[in-house]
Amino acid sequence: MSLFITLEGGEGCGKSTQAKLLSARLSRSGYDTALLYEPGVTPLGLELRRCLKRARHGGITAEAELMLFAAARSELTATMLLPALQRGAVVVCDRYADSTIAYQGYGRGLPPTIITTVNQLVTRGLRPDVTVLLDMEPIAALQRKGPSRDRFEHESIDFHQRVRDGYLEMARSDPERWLVFDATRPASIIATAIWSHISSLLGRASPTASHSA
Repeated sequence: MSLFITLEGGEGCGKSTQAKLLSARLSRSGYDTALLYEPGVTPLGLELRRCLKRARHGGITAEAELMLFAAARSELTATMLLPALQRGAVVVCDRYADSTIAYQGYGRGLPPTIITTVNQLVTRGLRPDVTVLLDMEPIAALQRKGPSRDRFEHESIDFHQRVRDGYLEMARSDPERWLVFDATRPASIIATAIWSHISSLLGRASPTASHSA
């Protein structure tokens, strides 16, 4: 049984930690598991990640930012995500297309129609089965993460609040796909709650004999 799970949220919300915990638990349970993240994993994605994340004077235009994320997502989808799903794996992905809607749409103000068109092209129409949103006040999340050279973490609090509002609006509009968790709770408690939901979806499927973390 293939299943596509994404984890979303603002900076410092703990989604990367939860993605690793969920992937590890799936692997221990015998499921063929692929842990991916955006932007990155592929050689092209890693190069683009350095461009997109590095703090720099002058920044990158919103349109260029959109296209760089799209290029990384296209490569990831074609070379790693779709093959994993086609072999029946459970894929856990740290960010996916909803990040672009939240950051470049709600955060940067790019038109939704443009973002939808770009996302549709680079994802081949693939949508997650489940999206876990780790929600937290931006000021508290950034303080928890501490000093960083990440370009996005240097954005204004207003920007991060728009991103958060965007995520919450998406979750409200599609409650069957989105699971929202309070990211201020201890990581172990959040992990247990996420596993409870995911294991219920996998409960009627037998884990495969082979698996990879």
